[in-house]
Amino acid sequence: MSDARPPESGSPGLVAGVTNPRALVLERFPIGLRGESAIQSAWRLSVASDEGPGAITRVEISQEETFYRGEGAFLGWRQEQMAATYLALLPKPEDDHFEMHQLG
Repeated sequence: MSDARPPESGSPGLVAGVTNPRALVLERFPIGLRGESAIQSAWRLSVASDEGPGAITRVEISQEETFYRGEGAFLGWRQEQMAATYLALLPKPEDDHFEMHQLG
């Protein structure tokens, strides 16, 4: 697993598709990819909303290739929609309700 830092946060704003979204935890998350023998690390943003809990996992394959995986309230969302939501909800370190977990 790499020691990569989380991506910089975007400007918070309204998020289409969920009501009252709140970022809960940003954590490094081990993930296996098809066709790869090694386990990689990804950033997983857990979110609470009126539609229920969910998470968006950001996986960086390379500097040029990133994809997102949605769970719960974000299951089935398009890549562009998850990317925009992830950046909008990404907590700033000074937010008092947010926790950041590191593995290893």
